[in-house]
Amino acid sequence: MSFQISDLTGFGWNSFFTSQLDGDDFDRSVPVRVTAVHRGALHVMGPGVETTIPPFRDDPDDEASAATVGDWLLVDGETHRPLRLLERNSLFKRRAAGTGRAVQLIAANVDTLFIVTSCNQDFNIARLERYLALAHEARVTPVIVLTKIDLCDDPSDYVHQAYDIKSVQMVEALNALDPFEVKRLVPWCDRGQTVALLGSSGVGKSTLINTLTGGAAIATQGIREDDAKGRHTTTGRALHPMPSGGWLIDTPGMRELQLTDAQAGLDEVFSDIVDLARSCRFSDCRHEREPGCAVTAAVRAGRLEADRLDRWRKLVVEDALNSESLAERRHRDRAFGKMVKNALRDKKHFGEG
Repeated sequence: MSFQISDLTGFGWNSFFTSQLDGDDFDRSVPVRVTAVHRGALHVMGPGVETTIPPFRDDPDDEASAATVGDWLLVDGETHRPLRLLERNSLFKRRAAGTGRAVQLIAANVDTLFIVTSCNQDFNIARLERYLALAHEARVTPVIVLTKIDLCDDPSDYVHQAYDIKSVQMVEALNALDPFEVKRLVPWCDRGQTVALLGSSGVGKSTLINTLTGGAAIATQGIREDDAKGRHTTTGRALHPMPSGGWLIDTPGMRELQLTDAQAGLDEVFSDIVDLARSCRFSDCRHEREPGCAVTAAVRAGRLEADRLDRWRKLVVEDALNSESLAERRHRDRAFGKMVKNALRDKKHFGEG
C-alpha cells in the first residue's frame, strides 16, 4: 500500500473521501490535495509528496470537473501523474466574467466560510446576504467576521446589524492584527478543518490570514482614505496551513460575486419571504401587484422591509440568469427578438392603415 489513511487526516481527509477508494487505488496511487492554482499549473501536497503538476480536468467536456484549490486528486505513486479527481463535499463557484457561460471554480472541500467585512463603509447588508446564500448553497458553515474594530467608535452596532440578517448564527468582531483576538476563530480551524475567506478588497483578509497562519505569507495594502475601499492584494487562490492544524483558503477580493445554481441558498437566507410566498393566492405570484399576494401585504403592514424584498428579487433574477444554460439563453434571446420583430411589423402595418 502506497499510503496510510492516518497520514492524510492532517491535510483535511475524512471518511467521505475514503469511501471513494478501492483496492487498486491503495496499490498504485497517492491522494494529494491542491494547495494552489497558478496559470498553467497546480501545486499539490500529500503524504511524502509536494510538487507541481499540470492543470487537470476529470471530464474534458465538464468545466466543473477541473481541479481547484482544496480538491483531492489521486496521482500515480511514482510519476505523480494525475489519475482521478475525487468527488467534493462542497464547492464554491461562479459564472466567469464576460458574456460567456463558463464556470469559474473558487474553492472545494471547505468546512467553514469566514465572511469578512470591516466596521466602516465596506459593511453592506446586500453583499453579506449574497455571501450567505453562497455558503448555504454549498452546505458550508458561515461565520461573519467583522474586522477593524480598533478603528471604529462602536463596533457593537455592526454586530447587531449582522445578527439581524436572517440565517446568521455566528458573528465575531475583532482586530485582525491582534493574535489574542483572532484566537476566537481557532475553534473553526482545528486539525483537518478547512476554512475559506470571502470579502471585498481592503477588509483585512490578508492581515487575518497572516495572523491565523502565524506569519506574513500574504502581502497587505491599505485602504483608500476617500471611500474606505481596498486595493487588491491577493491575485490567486491558495491553501495555507495554520498552527492550529487546519487549512485556510484565501480568495481574491470580489466585490460582486455572481450567484449561480444557488436557489437553495437563497431560500435559506430569505426564508421569511419564502414562507410568506406559500400563502399567496396564486402559486406563480411574482409578488408585485398581484391580488392576494402575502409578500406585498407584509410590506404594507410593516412586517417585511421593502428593501429586503428588493434585494431578494435582484438575487433571484441574477441566479436564474446565471444558472440558465447557453441553449436556454439563446432560445430566450431568439424568442425576444422574434417578439420585437413582430411588434415592429405590426406597428408598420397599422401605420400604413
